[in-house]
Amino acid sequence: MKEISITTQFSVFESIEELSNDIQNLMNEAIAIRKKAYAPYSKFRVGAALLLDNGKIVLGSNQENAAYPSGLCAERVAIFHAGAIYPDAKILKIAITAASDTNQTKAPIPPCGSCRQSIAEYEIKQETPIEIYFMGEIGVIYQSASLKNLLPFMFDKKFL
Repeated sequence: MKEISITTQFSVFESIEELSNDIQNLMNEAIAIRKKAYAPYSKFRVGAALLLDNGKIVLGSNQENAAYPSGLCAERVAIFHAGAIYPDAKILKIAITAASDTNQTKAPIPPCGSCRQSIAEYEIKQETPIEIYFMGEIGVIYQSASLKNLLPFMFDKKFL
C-alpha cells in the first residue's frame, strides 16, 4: 500500500475590513443578495457575487423549492447566470456568505459539493484559477486561490 498526502492552503481574514477594497465590495454585494434569498424551508440564506474579467459583477442567492431537490444554490445561480449572459467572460473571484434565520453563523461556510463541481467546470473551462472567499454571517473570511484547495480530486471532461 502507498499513501499520498494532499495539502491545501487558505488565507484567513479576521473581518471584511481586512479585505482589499474590491473584495470588500464583492462580499458586500454577496451579503446584500443573501438577504433576498428564497429560503422558506431551510431558513438558511446564501449569497454569491462573482467578479468577471470584463469588470461585471453577477449575483446569485439560493432559491428553494418544496419539491427537493428542485431548488438551486446561490453559487450555481450566479455561475449559470454569468455563463448565460457573458459566455466568454472568465470568473476571477467569488464571494460567498451564508446566514441562518434561526441562529447566527460565525464559521466560514464553504460551497457544497454540487457547487464545488460547478465551479470546477468553469475553472477548468477557462484554464485560470478562481479565487474563492467565503464567510458565515459574521466572523472570519477564508480565501482560497483556487477551487483545487476545496476539491483536490476534481472530476472533469478528461475522465469521460
